[in-house]
Amino acid sequence: MTEPSTTSTEAGDQVSASEFGTPVADAVHTLLADPVATVGGELIDVEWTGGTLRLVVDAEGGITTERLAEVNRLVSPLLDQHDPVPGRYLLEVSSPGVERPLRRADHFRRAVGEQVIVKLESWSEVRRIRGELESADDDGISVAAVEIDGVDLSEVENHSVPYDTIAKARTHFDWGPTPKKGGKSQKSKSSKKKSSNKKSSNNKRNKR
Repeated sequence: MTEPSTTSTEAGDQVSASEFGTPVADAVHTLLADPVATVGGELIDVEWTGGTLRLVVDAEGGITTERLAEVNRLVSPLLDQHDPVPGRYLLEVSSPGVERPLRRADHFRRAVGEQVIVKLESWSEVRRIRGELESADDDGISVAAVEIDGVDLSEVENHSVPYDTIAKARTHFDWGPTPKKGGKSQKSKSSKKKSSNKKSSNNKRNKR
């Protein structure tokens, strides 16, 4: 019987004990990360909601619809064979879009210089930080914060954030102000917001 593929985890590569939120999501990532890499993709996130298994795949230079369909065809038999997900579910393979989750230390390293939103654990004194990701190493990140807990700062504050305090993080795209209702004058640049250009490939998994 073919054993599921595994990925080695060096010190600092894993941000939290349950890297993708649930044991099921963690097991799916362990199973599929290496196979997805064989077709030039990177499995950057796995979301398991109880009815939908969502795989977020990226690639150097961006991901195409054709590549997503190729990943879908590749992972479907592996999921059937190793059965890491209980019950019936919808499999969704998609691109990360403009805003993408940051789960691992290497994700943070590649996002240095970008705007991020970092949500911290409930026991942290600060619960939410928005700003520019200045650096990332094996222990944590440094953020030039412009907003703390929903309050805009008058001056930038530098915050060092250890990985074990991060509950969730993602890159942030400023969509601009929400246009006011009514009036042709509001039909301006803000109405031409950048699309997330998120691609996806779905199929229904019917399991006995």
